[in-house]
Amino acid sequence: MAESEAVMKVEDTSAASKATEPTPSKKDGDAETENIEELEMKGLKIVENVDDIVDEPGHIKSEELIEPETIKKVVADDTPYTSAKSFEDLNLSQELLQGLYSEMKFEKPSKIQAATLPMIVSPPYQNLIAQAHNGSGKTTCFVLGMLSRIDPQLKAPQALCVCPTRELVNQNEEVVTRMGRYTGITTASTATVETPSHLYSSRREKIVDQLVIGTPGTLKRWITKDKALDTRNIKILVFDEADQMFDQDGFQDDSLRLWRDINRSGKSCQVLLFSATFSEKVKSFAMKTIPKANYIFVEKEQLSLDVIRQYQIVCPDSRSKIDVLKNRIFPAAEKLGQSIIFVRTRGAASELHKCLEEDGHKCTSIQGGLTHEERDRVIKEFRAGETKILIATDVLARGFDQAQVTLVVNYDIPVKNTSNRHAYAEPDYETYLHRIGRSGRFGRKGAAFNLLVTQEDKRIMRSIEQHFNRNVPEVAWDNEEGIEHVLKDAGLA
Repeated sequence: MAESEAVMKVEDTSAASKATEPTPSKKDGDAETENIEELEMKGLKIVENVDDIVDEPGHIKSEELIEPETIKKVVADDTPYTSAKSFEDLNLSQELLQGLYSEMKFEKPSKIQAATLPMIVSPPYQNLIAQAHNGSGKTTCFVLGMLSRIDPQLKAPQALCVCPTRELVNQNEEVVTRMGRYTGITTASTATVETPSHLYSSRREKIVDQLVIGTPGTLKRWITKDKALDTRNIKILVFDEADQMFDQDGFQDDSLRLWRDINRSGKSCQVLLFSATFSEKVKSFAMKTIPKANYIFVEKEQLSLDVIRQYQIVCPDSRSKIDVLKNRIFPAAEKLGQSIIFVRTRGAASELHKCLEEDGHKCTSIQGGLTHEERDRVIKEFRAGETKILIATDVLARGFDQAQVTLVVNYDIPVKNTSNRHAYAEPDYETYLHRIGRSGRFGRKGAAFNLLVTQEDKRIMRSIEQHFNRNVPEVAWDNEEGIEHVLKDAGLA
């Protein structure tokens, strides 16, 4: 960050702040993204010892959470933010407090909530780029931030949340409904109208709901073509899974266009970026693009979630991966809860689904090629516990919360897409972290198995181990007792 910008302050646990200026630095090539903390936040560290009591959902107590030991908080203005020890510290309305306590069953803010909420809901409502691991309460932060900024008497959109997938739109809308139950605030969602009868029908009617949640494509159509979404009263704009929303290979163009459309409306709009992961490239881009932003980042090594035990199983061939699933993993895991199996392609999802069902395993699969109704049905059945095994592409890797999921299987190791099929596959570290984070939700224990066959698989797995500074122990593929033994070690069997 340039020296001409506002002096940055670091807040310690006693709420004392001291000003310091970062040292600008430029590096060429890959080195530019080597360590964003050194590039942008050298010397700016904080140990945030917040009394963390509760995290979402329900009555999960803080001692069941694995929360980061340190949170880097960088404040880009001269406001001395103090961590919130209670929700009453945030000057919220009685209606919101009632939603937090009676609907969400919260008692006190978790660590990430205590650190970020004062920065979100307090004037001058500055921008925020926040990263914290899966299950730490990020959704509560931005949902509460949106609800707190809305005037229920004004029947016009005032808060906008942009998500990468339909499933995440639905999930966030459910949280908004519960938390805002007593506020009178209404919500519009792209997921509720993305049906064949609506997609190509007449224009959508003008939106009068105060909070809008949606995927970027439909939101863009509502603003530009349908003229249904008036952005002139938008006070707060949230990008959930922001690393994907601002990735050049993701939704970067759509996200920037939405933000600029709102800025053109004339009123200042607070921008919040939340994600469990930020690649160094996206982090650097976001920090340069979002003006006067406060930052909260968790050390990369703390993001791999110690509550999730990770293992690798080297199989002699592709067929053996199916055998391991059917004859080793499923028998050992059937009493544990629910499982998600991640594959790389739509075809692989359909093929594996068919193979497992033919062998008598009741399972479902979800991938981008399904209709919206089919995707909703699959999620509804899985959430209701009607099926215990869900096969998914990365459409479900992010943000999907199901507390009963205790096991994740990376049937295919995640890699980044490349147009050069002869190039070495680059591990997708962020997607790996999001995938395994579907288990062990809200402090519960979880396990992840990585099935490897080729030398390429092994190379990618080694890179993942090195990246997260974690040893992922190997379990023999043909050891009948091996998988059951490691699940017991993980506290799952």
